[in-house]
Amino acid sequence: MPFWGLQKQLGIDVDSWLLRQSMPQPHGQAAACHAFEREWVECGHGLGQTRARRECQLEYEDFMECMKRTKL
Repeated sequence: MPFWGLQKQLGIDVDSWLLRQSMPQPHGQAAACHAFEREWVECGHGLGQTRARRECQLEYEDFMECMKRTKL
């Protein structure tokens, strides 16, 4: 909602799960995979879901490798 911070007023946070690493961290330090998530979000911003899946596949794979700690 653009005019009211309804989620803050009610004390709920419905959409924070969308961006895992971009949430405020306990000690104020950026999370390990924050850079990969940021690249993925910036790539897909404004493209639309179908086009972003095609064009941002590499960024998404890098982010998932970091989150799942594969290919270390």
